[in-house]
Amino acid sequence: MSDYDQQLQKIQTQNGCFIAALDQSGGSTPKALRLYGVGEDEYSGDDEMFAKVHEMRTRIMTSPAFTGDRILAAILFENTMDREVEGQGTASYLWNVKNVVPILKVDKGLADEADGVQLMKPMPDLDDLLARAKAKGIFGTKMRSVIKSASASGIVANVAQQFEIGKQILAAGLHPIIEPEVDINAPDKAEAESILHEHLIKHLDSLNDDQLVMLKLTLPEQDNLYADCVAHANCIKVVALSGGYSREEANARLSRQNGMVASFSRALSEGLSAGQSDDDFNAMLDSSIQSIFDASAT
Repeated sequence: MSDYDQQLQKIQTQNGCFIAALDQSGGSTPKALRLYGVGEDEYSGDDEMFAKVHEMRTRIMTSPAFTGDRILAAILFENTMDREVEGQGTASYLWNVKNVVPILKVDKGLADEADGVQLMKPMPDLDDLLARAKAKGIFGTKMRSVIKSASASGIVANVAQQFEIGKQILAAGLHPIIEPEVDINAPDKAEAESILHEHLIKHLDSLNDDQLVMLKLTLPEQDNLYADCVAHANCIKVVALSGGYSREEANARLSRQNGMVASFSRALSEGLSAGQSDDDFNAMLDSSIQSIFDASAT
């Protein structure tokens, strides 16, 4: 089988494994580095900042704890895709060395809030980015928008934008992760999720048989709300974002969602520090990965 066929089969059939989100971008990188114990006085400018965060991500990816036995895929920031790990392109390293499917974050951040949602900013260079990603061995993409309240019209627009761009990604030969995040602090979170669910199903039902997508969703207030998305023929995986919950809370909520697996970022790296010895770092990462894996295997 080709790499693509093997990757699709892994995503579709390897149950319990989860997606590692290693895609902090320019705006969230300083916070990720601070949590890792690297202060802003330790680098100057974007180039040094991205070099520092690549060191952190490389340490995670090259750890003996980080393998395809428990990790399905890894989401990369564009800057990470364009760098190397142990002498080869990051996507190639992930797949050929770790048996982890490489996925690329493609959105350019969030527009200002309007009608209870934050849509994605325009992506004028998306086709060029998708072509580069395809050439580097990337399997799929991820793009995030946010729902702040149960505004039906805002949620309709949010989901429509996600699927419109998703179809552009499918046409380029990649599989999109559709991510309309519901803010965990939304006062009417359960109602927002109910509206979101309705429109996700409508859009999934409208896809052609060969248009296969993934969904990345906030852990819902109603357990198994997205069970019919998990079972949908056009949805190859439904994954959960941690959304600001602690790893303990995120794992507890995830364990109640049958067939849904994790795609955690901050909750994955929680407790890791630049100052740790390799043994301590690897032990902490192994413990984190196992806890997320166990919560995903339901």
